[in-house]
Amino acid sequence: MKPLKQIWLRLSFFFFAFTVSFALWAQDQTDGNSTSGSSSTTKTTNIHVSGDSSTTWYTQPWVWVIGAAIFILLLVALLSGNKNRDTVTTERTTVRDTRP
Repeated sequence: MKPLKQIWLRLSFFFFAFTVSFALWAQDQTDGNSTSGSSSTTKTTNIHVSGDSSTTWYTQPWVWVIGAAIFILLLVALLSGNKNRDTVTTERTTVRDTRP
């Protein structure tokens, strides 16, 4: 079970590093053409919403909170399920009949 745990940790670290690097890359506001650090540009985007003014379900904060709680509970259930298998030891005794 040790190699499986090591693989899980490496996979978790890779996912975490990828997520952080992607989030940092998304924060870049330059257009990539300017090489000078002193010039700054501001881009303005106008968003027009058509239809009714109601918000969609995935923009509600309570949906994200409940989704995160379910995700954490699933992770805890999956990761804590194999603890008993590692600590159980089995003793085997061989009895031979030595009668003639």
